[in-house]
Amino acid sequence: MPPAKELTIGELSDRSGVPQSALRFYERQGLIFSRRTTGNQRRYDRTTLRRIAFIRASQRVGIPLAQVGEVLGLLPAGEPPTREFWIRASACWSEALDDRIAQLQRMRDRFTRCTGCGCLSFDECALVNPDDTLRTRGPGAHLLDALVPRREP
Repeated sequence: MPPAKELTIGELSDRSGVPQSALRFYERQGLIFSRRTTGNQRRYDRTTLRRIAFIRASQRVGIPLAQVGEVLGLLPAGEPPTREFWIRASACWSEALDDRIAQLQRMRDRFTRCTGCGCLSFDECALVNPDDTLRTRGPGAHLLDALVPRREP
Protein backbone atom coordinates (compact mmCIF):
# COMPACT_ATOMS: atom_id res chain seq x y z
CA MET A 1 0.00 0.00 0.00
CA PRO A 2 1.50 3.39 -0.97
CA PRO A 3 2.12 5.90 1.82
CA ALA A 4 -0.65 8.38 2.50
CA LYS A 5 -0.27 11.67 0.65
CA GLU A 6 -1.29 13.59 3.77
CA LEU A 7 -0.23 13.39 7.38
CA THR A 8 -2.08 14.21 10.58
CA ILE A 9 -0.40 16.59 12.99
CA GLY A 10 0.55 13.62 15.18
CA GLU A 11 2.13 11.78 12.26
CA LEU A 12 3.96 14.92 11.16
CA SER A 13 5.24 15.42 14.69
CA ASP A 14 6.42 11.82 14.96
CA ARG A 15 8.13 11.87 11.56
CA SER A 16 9.79 15.28 11.99
CA GLY A 17 10.62 15.08 15.69
CA VAL A 18 8.99 18.50 16.17
CA PRO A 19 6.38 18.89 18.93
CA GLN A 20 2.82 19.49 17.81
CA SER A 21 2.80 22.85 19.57
CA ALA A 22 5.77 23.96 17.46
CA LEU A 23 4.02 22.75 14.29
CA ARG A 24 0.97 24.85 15.18
CA PHE A 25 3.27 27.81 15.80
CA TYR A 26 4.99 27.31 12.43
CA GLU A 27 1.58 27.23 10.80
CA ARG A 28 0.48 30.45 12.54
CA GLN A 29 3.70 32.06 11.29
CA GLY A 30 3.00 30.94 7.72
CA LEU A 31 6.02 28.63 7.56
CA ILE A 32 3.95 25.50 6.90
CA PHE A 33 0.40 24.97 5.71
CA SER A 34 -2.39 22.50 6.27
CA ARG A 35 -5.84 21.92 5.00
CA ARG A 36 -8.76 21.25 7.32
CA THR A 37 -11.00 18.23 7.07
CA THR A 38 -14.75 18.48 7.46
CA GLY A 39 -14.10 17.60 11.11
CA ASN A 40 -11.68 20.58 11.33
CA GLN A 41 -8.60 18.37 11.68
CA ARG A 42 -5.31 19.46 10.16
CA ARG A 43 -3.88 17.51 7.24
CA TYR A 44 -0.39 18.22 5.96
CA ASP A 45 1.04 17.32 2.59
CA ARG A 46 4.01 14.95 2.90
CA THR A 47 6.24 17.62 1.38
CA THR A 48 5.80 19.57 4.63
CA LEU A 49 8.47 17.29 6.09
CA ARG A 50 11.04 18.97 3.82
CA ARG A 51 9.89 22.44 4.85
CA ILE A 52 10.25 21.45 8.51
CA ALA A 53 13.73 20.03 7.87
CA PHE A 54 14.68 23.35 6.26
CA ILE A 55 13.21 25.34 9.18
CA ARG A 56 15.01 23.25 11.81
CA ALA A 57 18.35 23.28 9.99
CA SER A 58 18.10 27.05 9.61
CA GLN A 59 17.28 27.50 13.29
CA ARG A 60 20.24 25.34 14.32
CA VAL A 61 22.66 27.71 12.60
CA GLY A 62 20.99 30.74 14.19
CA ILE A 63 18.75 32.06 11.43
CA PRO A 64 15.73 33.83 12.97
CA LEU A 65 12.34 32.40 12.04
CA ALA A 66 11.32 35.69 10.45
CA GLN A 67 14.17 35.35 7.94
CA VAL A 68 13.37 31.69 7.38
CA GLY A 69 9.80 32.71 6.60
CA GLU A 70 10.94 35.35 4.12
CA VAL A 71 13.02 32.81 2.24
CA LEU A 72 10.29 30.15 2.33
CA GLY A 73 7.94 32.80 0.94
CA LEU A 74 9.96 32.68 -2.27
CA LEU A 75 8.87 29.09 -2.88
CA PRO A 76 5.74 28.51 -4.95
CA ALA A 77 2.77 27.49 -2.79
CA GLY A 78 2.89 23.83 -1.85
CA GLU A 79 6.42 23.30 -3.18
CA PRO A 80 9.01 21.73 -0.88
CA PRO A 81 12.54 23.13 -0.64
CA THR A 82 14.78 21.52 -3.23
CA ARG A 83 18.54 21.04 -3.08
CA GLU A 84 18.98 24.10 -5.30
CA PHE A 85 16.75 26.12 -2.96
CA TRP A 86 18.89 25.10 0.04
CA ILE A 87 22.05 26.13 -1.83
CA ARG A 88 20.60 29.56 -2.68
CA ALA A 89 19.40 30.11 0.90
CA SER A 90 22.79 29.08 2.23
CA ALA A 91 24.50 31.57 -0.07
CA CYS A 92 22.14 34.33 1.12
CA TRP A 93 22.83 33.58 4.76
CA SER A 94 26.56 32.94 4.53
CA GLU A 95 27.44 36.63 4.70
CA ALA A 96 25.06 37.24 7.62
CA LEU A 97 26.49 34.24 9.48
CA ASP A 98 30.06 35.36 8.79
CA ASP A 99 29.20 38.81 10.16
CA ARG A 100 27.66 37.27 13.28
CA ILE A 101 30.72 35.05 13.80
CA ALA A 102 33.02 38.05 13.49
CA GLN A 103 30.90 40.02 15.95
CA LEU A 104 30.92 37.16 18.47
CA GLN A 105 34.69 36.81 18.12
CA ARG A 106 35.15 40.54 18.77
CA MET A 107 32.91 40.28 21.84
CA ARG A 108 34.85 37.26 23.11
CA ASP A 109 38.17 39.01 22.61
CA ARG A 110 36.96 42.19 24.30
CA PHE A 111 35.59 40.23 27.27
CA THR A 112 38.75 38.16 27.57
CA ARG A 113 40.88 41.31 27.62
CA CYS A 114 38.60 42.81 30.25
CA THR A 115 38.66 39.83 32.60
CA GLY A 116 42.39 39.52 32.02
CA CYS A 117 43.11 43.05 33.22
CA GLY A 118 41.24 42.63 36.50
CA CYS A 119 40.58 46.34 36.84
CA LEU A 120 36.84 46.16 37.48
CA SER A 121 36.71 49.87 36.81
CA PHE A 122 33.05 50.16 35.90
CA ASP A 123 33.22 53.91 35.42
CA GLU A 124 35.94 53.61 32.76
CA CYS A 125 35.47 50.14 31.27
CA ALA A 126 34.48 50.32 27.59
CA LEU A 127 32.78 46.92 27.85
CA VAL A 128 30.56 47.61 30.86
CA ASN A 129 30.18 51.34 30.35
CA PRO A 130 30.59 52.03 26.63
CA ASP A 131 29.25 55.59 26.77
CA ASP A 132 31.09 56.40 30.02
CA THR A 133 27.84 57.49 31.68
CA LEU A 134 28.98 56.53 35.18
CA ARG A 135 31.89 58.98 35.24
CA THR A 136 29.64 61.69 36.67
CA ARG A 137 29.02 59.56 39.79
CA GLY A 138 32.67 59.52 40.76
CA PRO A 139 34.80 56.48 41.60
CA GLY A 140 33.32 53.22 42.81
CA ALA A 141 31.27 50.24 41.74
CA HIS A 142 27.97 52.02 41.20
CA LEU A 143 26.39 49.17 39.25
CA LEU A 144 27.24 46.65 41.94
CA ASP A 145 25.90 48.97 44.65
CA ALA A 146 22.57 49.10 42.84
CA LEU A 147 22.38 45.31 42.59
CA VAL A 148 23.57 44.47 46.12
CA PRO A 149 22.16 46.78 48.79
CA ARG A 150 24.54 47.58 51.60
CA ARG A 151 23.69 46.21 55.01
CA GLU A 152 23.89 48.59 57.90
CA PRO A 153 25.91 47.27 60.91
